[in-house]
Amino acid sequence: MTARARVLLLALLPILALAIGVMLGAQPLSPGEVLAAFSGSADPATRTIVVDFRLPRVLLALVLGGGLAVAGATFQALLRNPLAEPYILGVSGGAAVGAVAVLALGLTSLGSWSLPLAALGGALLAIVLVFRVASVGGRGSHIDVRVLLLAGVVVGAFFSAVIALILAVSSARVVQTAVYWMMGSLITSDWSDVVVATTYTLPAVAVLLSRARALNAISVGEESALYLGVDVERVKWTALLIASLITAAGVAVAGIIGFVGLVVPHMLRLAIGADHRTLLPLSFLVGGAFLALADVVARTAMPGTEIPIGVVTAFVGVPIFLVLLRRTAA
Repeated sequence: MTARARVLLLALLPILALAIGVMLGAQPLSPGEVLAAFSGSADPATRTIVVDFRLPRVLLALVLGGGLAVAGATFQALLRNPLAEPYILGVSGGAAVGAVAVLALGLTSLGSWSLPLAALGGALLAIVLVFRVASVGGRGSHIDVRVLLLAGVVVGAFFSAVIALILAVSSARVVQTAVYWMMGSLITSDWSDVVVATTYTLPAVAVLLSRARALNAISVGEESALYLGVDVERVKWTALLIASLITAAGVAVAGIIGFVGLVVPHMLRLAIGADHRTLLPLSFLVGGAFLALADVVARTAMPGTEIPIGVVTAFVGVPIFLVLLRRTAA
């Protein structure tokens, strides 16, 4: 198969994932029933299932999965490490602290957006702390990648300790809810979530796509990038912040969903190469399809219950990543 054919096939995956996601669920639907729901000729129950429940959920998975994959590819380029992933800077830990604190204090009664906003606030706090440490350690506006990584590990460990403390003094109900949230879920998705996620993700992804040539240069080496005229520090600040914000907002909406931003860019790099002009857009498309299909598995694998989507992505992502790692090392 030629490289162009592989790219075309991968680009069609979101359409396939959308069709499967809308048709499959607790009540499987035929293609004819789905088309009837869109045209308005289906019965009200079928139309409600398709338009109000499954379609927004699948679209949200496509947007969030795409954002996480692009963020992962960006981190891997800037840190020059194929094992880097979107949560490497402690974003997930900060978001979890915010969410767990809201649950423990009973503040969810303030409204449905209290938990996502708290998670977003915690994630932003983690980003600020990590970048503050990295910029100080790197003398002013310069970002020292080594300090950045160490700061992410330390901040993440601190937030993990805070989470453990909160859960240790909380009720069993709070602990169960918090643990389920931290495993990731799209069960409460609606059209407002899709609008919000699309509004912040697509412009952010577009900015990262515009930095594709610079990321190509930086992934080779900062000295080479400087020689080619790339403003390395500006690109690093912009790309790292935007990738972190995409991750933070995604966690706020759906919880912590791992392996999308780690496995998808790594897999694509082996399939189509490391040119970020192709890698980033395909990461968005394939990452979205991966998460949408994982969500289908989450709601159909065990009838009568729903598996957290983060569990599904881990079960699927770990074997894939191990195979890719062995192939890379061979």
